[in-house]
Amino acid sequence: MIQKDEWNGFAGRLWKEEVNVRDFIQNNYTPYDGDSKFLAGPTKATEKLFDELQKLQKEEHNKVSVGKDGKQRTGVLDLETKVVTSLTAYGAAYICPEGKDLEKVVGLQTDKPLKRAFMPYGGINMAVQSCEMYGYEVDPELKKIFTEYHKTHNQGVFDIYTPEHRAVRSAHILTGLPDTYGRGRIVGDYRRIALYGIDQLIKYKQEDFANIGDGTMSEDVCRLREEVTDQINALKGMKEMAALYGFDISKPAKNAREAFQWLYFGYLAAVKTQNGAAMSVGRVSTFLDIYIERDIKNGVLTEEEAQELVDHMVMKFRMVRFARIESYNQLFSGHPIWATLEVGGLGQDGRSMVTKNDYRFLHTLENMGPSPEPNMTVLYSKRLPENFRKYCAKISIDTSSIQYEELHFFTSLCCRYTTTD
Repeated sequence: MIQKDEWNGFAGRLWKEEVNVRDFIQNNYTPYDGDSKFLAGPTKATEKLFDELQKLQKEEHNKVSVGKDGKQRTGVLDLETKVVTSLTAYGAAYICPEGKDLEKVVGLQTDKPLKRAFMPYGGINMAVQSCEMYGYEVDPELKKIFTEYHKTHNQGVFDIYTPEHRAVRSAHILTGLPDTYGRGRIVGDYRRIALYGIDQLIKYKQEDFANIGDGTMSEDVCRLREEVTDQINALKGMKEMAALYGFDISKPAKNAREAFQWLYFGYLAAVKTQNGAAMSVGRVSTFLDIYIERDIKNGVLTEEEAQELVDHMVMKFRMVRFARIESYNQLFSGHPIWATLEVGGLGQDGRSMVTKNDYRFLHTLENMGPSPEPNMTVLYSKRLPENFRKYCAKISIDTSSIQYEELHFFTSLCCRYTTTD
């Protein structure tokens, strides 16, 4: 059984022997059925950073761009046209350089806040159109590379279409998201990085690689070995990305601040490289509460500092942007990314999964005002603590920024729920 100093004070056995975040949570979280009186308001650092972000958001909202088609559009502050996105395409970037020491959770998608990346791997035409509709011209060399030399996801889809597929698509009988968004909702378990560290995750993947197949190099075996190799390389790339900000995520997080930062680096890696129709955060509140509870018990973290961590992470979720094409904007208004973040819920053993951190995440809507992203989803049940249900109702009325999902069965590992309660 693996034992690491960063895990001191954590109970359980199975999660130390295999990648099993659910087992870690079940053995270590502290259910909370009290009220919201413990919550803290925004710190001065939060107020300063959020003020800067609001200025940028206002500038973004009011900026008028004239597209290649001559139409005027608003809502895009800046677009990349010369650099293809990757984990390390940009150096470290902050909301405001002079205030970077204020940020308790760091990391941006590009080199500037609210600047949208150039993401051609889904489809070069989509990437170009999303720039041209706001008056930006993509580097001709990038157009050539991703048209003549590099196959994109969109091209792969059309390569396998039958004539019937093409006909019903052209006739708009078969509809849906553009083919470049065929990936749909993407939810990674970013908590693993904080719990295990990148090096341990790489080791587990290397073990997986060694056990793929029985010596016969079939098509499926070859493909799977290639995909696992890609996963290992991506994990290594995440270490390089974190190092740009001065962090070493090779080892598990040793405190709450590192747990927040390590987890966010995982999400940042996802939104730097993927533009799925929905880039969800997942269920992270209970997991992070375990680190907060340990730090507060050890006297190295205050409630104000815990709330600050939550506020700063949510602030970063609010800043995620993608360059979308006209047909996407016609389907959905407001440039949504569906960064769904769930709170509440019940465990398979019937225990409430509500912790103080569920309150803290909802409290961001009071500290920083309502926002469509991340969309807060309460995994609701009549069996949840009464105080929490009352607080959810209050937040819902005050901010109109959360949604409810009734549930009977919930697994924190997969974020699935059914409406039977």
